[in-house]
Amino acid sequence: MKLTIPDADTLWDSLPPQRRYEMTVTVQPADLDDLNHVNNTVYLGWCEQAARAHALSLGMGTGALIALGAVPVARQHVITYQRPARLGDRLRVRTALTQSAGVRSIRAYTLDRATGDGSDGERFAECQTEWVWVDPVSGRPKRTPREVLEAFGF
Repeated sequence: MKLTIPDADTLWDSLPPQRRYEMTVTVQPADLDDLNHVNNTVYLGWCEQAARAHALSLGMGTGALIALGAVPVARQHVITYQRPARLGDRLRVRTALTQSAGVRSIRAYTLDRATGDGSDGERFAECQTEWVWVDPVSGRPKRTPREVLEAFGF
């Protein structure tokens, strides 16, 4: 699958609730780089944090996935930065599982200013990750377990 950033906002509204998750983060001093804006690696960390929290909320944390015999590992990340976030900014991080086929899954993310009223604030970044499912013992690719697909509404 070649990754392109989809219109994540349109996808968000069209996906079943179990395929979507959102959280809010506040920029801390440790998130800043030498230019006093959020370092690019921090955006990726927030995306991974949202993905993990989403999986946990559905009972699909790492322990459960190991028990099912397949875990996701990142194959590719694509991040598009729109504007810098700065100290004290509150960001709404949304993630949605958009595709799953065979051994691969695609997860999209948007990072917007948190408005407090649920409306869309200005966009800081968009991200997309291609995950490959692997056997946790052998490291070999493995199809996504049926239980995972069901938990995430596929």
